[in-house]
Amino acid sequence: MTRAGEWQDAVGRSWAREWRRTDRSFAPLTAQLVAKVIALSPQRIVDIGCGAGELSLEIGARLAHAQIRGIDLSSDLIAAAKARGAGCNNVAFEIADAGLWSDAGFVPDTLMSRHGVMFFDTPVAAFQSLARAAAPRARLVFSCFRERKINAWITEIASLLPEAPTTDPRAPGPFAFSDPDHVTTILRAAGWADIHFEAVDWQYVAGVGDDPVADAVDFFSHIGPLAPYLRSLDDAAQARFKIKVAALAKQNLVEGSVSFKAAAWIVTAHKEG
Repeated sequence: MTRAGEWQDAVGRSWAREWRRTDRSFAPLTAQLVAKVIALSPQRIVDIGCGAGELSLEIGARLAHAQIRGIDLSSDLIAAAKARGAGCNNVAFEIADAGLWSDAGFVPDTLMSRHGVMFFDTPVAAFQSLARAAAPRARLVFSCFRERKINAWITEIASLLPEAPTTDPRAPGPFAFSDPDHVTTILRAAGWADIHFEAVDWQYVAGVGDDPVADAVDFFSHIGPLAPYLRSLDDAAQARFKIKVAALAKQNLVEGSVSFKAAAWIVTAHKEG
């Protein structure tokens, strides 16, 4: 599974190139996160693992009075976010490790993240650092995947691989925060309280347009568990494997869209004290 450092290399580059399709796949979840953050009437926000900037820019467009700082390890993703946000005066982006970030001139009252917190190598230390950098009683709002088996976008796609990856379920990666008890333990140890979990289910869109199946095959060739496997194959083997991917996409084609079930938590908390 993806570790934090990988976002500085190939994974970050892929997501920077694919931000339009990755934003599309998370769109219903993003809308719920935006609503949660706006309801808090924040003034200064840090977007943890901001990626290509969608969440920061959406909040910035809705809350003209708020100042937003998006931070991410990937220089490629930050470059994409800056390009998208050109002319947006209340949103700024910087390359930074969220587990080490602080700025005495920008003390956030709200920390938010769309799926950017599950990759910390030392999550308690990272959330402690974020708490120290935040204002008293700062709010925390983030999303993370629920358990792997109810996320068809990963289980069905990964089933095509010759060998299923075996990892520690709590190791840094997409599903590291799937267990609420585990997440609660981390956040409490790091100085966060009043921790709540809201389950969100949505359709993870992988393919649309004139040929949604081809769009889905291309998307999964660049993002997700199939991408590194495909890169390991020669051209002929890639072509054969993509036939299998296309067959799976056709099974999930409904009304002009290829989509898979996805399940996440939206987690909220506030800084103790």
